[in-house]
Amino acid sequence: MPDLCPSWSEYHQKIETLAAKIYQANWDFNQIVCIAKGGLRVGDILCRIYGKPLAILSASSYGGVDNKVRSSIKFASHLTMTTEQLGSRLLLVDDLVDSGISLQEAIKWLQQDYGEVIEEIRTGVIWYKGSSIFIPDYYVDYLPDNPWIYQPFEHYEQMNPAELGLTE
Repeated sequence: MPDLCPSWSEYHQKIETLAAKIYQANWDFNQIVCIAKGGLRVGDILCRIYGKPLAILSASSYGGVDNKVRSSIKFASHLTMTTEQLGSRLLLVDDLVDSGISLQEAIKWLQQDYGEVIEEIRTGVIWYKGSSIFIPDYYVDYLPDNPWIYQPFEHYEQMNPAELGLTE
């Protein structure tokens, strides 16, 4: 399967489709947690659609040439949120599940640090790859051939402020 290169429009439509699938499941969650960086946009749009608070778990697992080298996952020390306490029924979102390690380890991290308040965690992604060891509860596209996905925001990783050509 060739690489995928969704446009911003396609990307946003897929997030709306994910929102609809979650809605159709009739599950009453009370907080969204996104895995940043890739899940930030997904979490932001879902929290606006659902009117639920957003928490951010920063993570890093890719680096190297063109950010395509997977390494061990590292999480931030703390969850960023504006609520006094984390919700009890969490929707954990990311843009995709590739190996499944990020979602699997994020759930462990959340349960370790907030297990006393968490009743249930469900997961949602746009793309679910066949190579994943983790099956998300909600997803838009299943990709059995594991293509590389060039997100519409990735070109910014190859850019620096001097290249923007802005003059005062």
